[in-house]
Amino acid sequence: MTKSAESQGAAPAEGSAGPRLLTLVTGLSGAGKSTALAALEDIGFTVVDNLPLAMLDGFVGLGGGDGREGDRPVALGIDVRARDFDTAAMEAAVRRILARSDIDARLIFLDCDDDILVQRYSETRRRHPLARERPVLDGVRLERQTIAPLRRLADPVIDTSDETVRTLRRRVQDHFADNGRRQLSVFVESFGFGHGVPRHADLVFDVRFLRNPHYVESLRPTTGLDAQTGDYIAGDPDFQPFIERLTGMLDLLLPRYRAEGKSYLTIAIGCTGGRHRSVFVAQRTAAWLSGRDWPHTLRHRDMGRDSREDFPSEPA
Repeated sequence: MTKSAESQGAAPAEGSAGPRLLTLVTGLSGAGKSTALAALEDIGFTVVDNLPLAMLDGFVGLGGGDGREGDRPVALGIDVRARDFDTAAMEAAVRRILARSDIDARLIFLDCDDDILVQRYSETRRRHPLARERPVLDGVRLERQTIAPLRRLADPVIDTSDETVRTLRRRVQDHFADNGRRQLSVFVESFGFGHGVPRHADLVFDVRFLRNPHYVESLRPTTGLDAQTGDYIAGDPDFQPFIERLTGMLDLLLPRYRAEGKSYLTIAIGCTGGRHRSVFVAQRTAAWLSGRDWPHTLRHRDMGRDSREDFPSEPA
């Protein structure tokens, strides 16, 4: 089934220079492939789902087909529901596509914890495509093993275990806001260790060593976006040496990641609750990225959580 929609962003103009854009979307059943494809469609991609493997090469032009609508970027959904799905053949086809010099192609893989997938199938009362008469968990495990070679080829891998439909749509659109042009896009995310480390993080920095506004009564209801809270954190004698070392390290790493062909990098910065120190440091990191013209997105995962939560295990 082919779908297209008017772009809400700026799709490349017909006849524009550069390789045409192709995004392959795969992953575990129930992990959010349909949501990801819908998100891409909303920003101007032509979306094709469940394309038979036998048609894949021809669709992208290996067999003489065109496979594009003007110069619109294209997203193809592929998964184990395809009647002719074969792991080895699919891996070989994906490798051929990713190796093409005339196509700017990448593979996005949607992952999710087994127990979350089982819960989703239980809530929707859907049958897993590989479970048949067996428990859902058996189908999940079999599918994970079956498509493991595709996961190893993917960039990015997005873990949707903690995502809602809304947050997954935003994450996918943030990844492809440039309609898929290949460059290193950096995602900076603040979080609270008390609520779990982001599963998708590439680099994790713990800023719980900085003095904590949570223990200052007047600052407790605030966030790291408030000026007085930022001044309090920045007043820690170790803050400036830390931020200089952090940005200095990123100054070294980011060009190397880009040179290695990495398209997406998530930097997660955590404090205890995710409201004060991590938010402030994430803001400062994003400001530094802006000054270096690195494409980036900033997200504060836990900033909206209840500020009255107590953390007695951490000293003031």
